[in-house]
Amino acid sequence: MQLYPLFADLADRPVLVVGGGDVAARKAAMLLRAGAKVTVGAPVLAPELRELLQQSRINYRAGSYQSDWQDGMWLVVAATRSRPLNRRIATEGHARQRLVNVVDDPALSSFQVPAVIDRSPLLVAISSSGVAPVLARRLRERIESLLDPALGSLLQLAQRYRTRIRQRHADLAARRRFYDWLHDGPVNALLRAAQPLQAERQLVEVLSRREVPAQQGSVVLVGAGPGDPGLLTLRALRALHEADVILHDELVNPQILDLARRDAVQIAVGKRGGGKHTPQSSIHALLREHAQAGRRVVRLKGGDPFVFGRGGEELVFLREHGIACEIVPGITAALACAAYSGVPLTHRDHAQSVRLVTAHCQQSLDTLDWAELARDRQTLAIYMGVATLDQLTRQLLAHGRDAETPFALIENGSLPSQRTLTGPLRDLPALAIRHAVRAPALLILGEVAGLAAASHWHGELLGGDAGRLADAA
Repeated sequence: MQLYPLFADLADRPVLVVGGGDVAARKAAMLLRAGAKVTVGAPVLAPELRELLQQSRINYRAGSYQSDWQDGMWLVVAATRSRPLNRRIATEGHARQRLVNVVDDPALSSFQVPAVIDRSPLLVAISSSGVAPVLARRLRERIESLLDPALGSLLQLAQRYRTRIRQRHADLAARRRFYDWLHDGPVNALLRAAQPLQAERQLVEVLSRREVPAQQGSVVLVGAGPGDPGLLTLRALRALHEADVILHDELVNPQILDLARRDAVQIAVGKRGGGKHTPQSSIHALLREHAQAGRRVVRLKGGDPFVFGRGGEELVFLREHGIACEIVPGITAALACAAYSGVPLTHRDHAQSVRLVTAHCQQSLDTLDWAELARDRQTLAIYMGVATLDQLTRQLLAHGRDAETPFALIENGSLPSQRTLTGPLRDLPALAIRHAVRAPALLILGEVAGLAAASHWHGELLGGDAGRLADAA
């Protein structure tokens, strides 16, 4: 072991930072977060450091470095641009038995600043002994994604009640069961939902009992996004890591399912049009069955649960049956497909509003207000409309939409197989047939779709010229 890992208590202890630039500002800010009394020495200060000085949060030694700046300091950070000066600061610090860090120079340093994940009071520090700082940063990012931001609040709450917990559960095995309940049960869920008072009440109520409550099941309605695993949110990833059971839509990318806990039970509840179809009542029954058996269930939906995903129906069902539920939003197809095809959904010159529309069957088409949809200066984002493109086009033209209105039809949005078909509205059905566009695909209709010809950047670009706005882009 090349380095001895430790966590230093610097609260109210004097620390010296030599240097007045951006790097020194970052080091000073981190030391202030740890409660240190920071002195910065430099001829001039960067704006961030000047602001800290104006707020009386740091002390300032103006001018060139002097040896006596180190008097009384617990540790020293050398963050100047001069290696000879940094070497002098380090040499004098070591002679005075100070801990010295020279930024980006492990050979001169007696301590190094690790990559840190902060869930105070939990801290996770990663060091590569200065050999591979980029790897340390990447590991920090990976671990960061696994640790819920609410974990710090949970630990602070447990710390406040530690004595009462030990008194109530003197037996070590019972205490462990209690802490498992605390981490996996309703207290943590309430903290994640930004309800700290309710979380504390729940903890106090359970501490009044003698027995540790049985673990209750729960459901998380998770949006898997449009397909690209890189667009999955951190909260969604954590839910997949915690799940005992995953009920997933057919369109969820298998690469996203591969990110789940290895021993989680995965159940496909597909609803692809014209193919396998799981009734919503069956999905409700599965959610209730597994949650009431004490399991942590993830209902994994493509896009966002509350945008044409029946998440609202499932939430109502779970509430009616007293099952704890959280919602993790996902990037809905309209946002992702627009971004990946280079189409802004709004534009101050061309579209002041966006309408999200579903058009997967004749029944849904019959409920639409076509006169409103045919108005100009708005963008239509039409979900599940591949099978009804002919009717969509006829209705929009019949209600006054300009036949030259540009469209962008995005198939497999955000995936490597994405194709973006462009052209004028009058040619939409014929072009879709010519290029054999298949679901899943999202239709964007409006003047902004004309920007796809110039701004498209992902996947294949097909079709006619919808680029009336391209020259202006």
